[in-house]
Amino acid sequence: MRRNWEDLANAVILQAVEDYRQARRRVKKHPDQKAARGMLRETKRFIRSRWFAQLTDISGEQLMEKLKKEAA
Repeated sequence: MRRNWEDLANAVILQAVEDYRQARRRVKKHPDQKAARGMLRETKRFIRSRWFAQLTDISGEQLMEKLKKEAA
């Protein structure tokens, strides 16, 4: 049963990372697109949240740094 919860937590995190990447690409192409900018804010907020910290041992700040470097 524990494995099912871990799989779910990992899926939530992976989806947030993919949402962040997609939103970042859209903002880069269309800086005025409000929906994409909102998605960036939401995913950043989630990755830095307590809920994220409860789902994983990964540091949200370290993950954000990696995502920022990936974009550079």
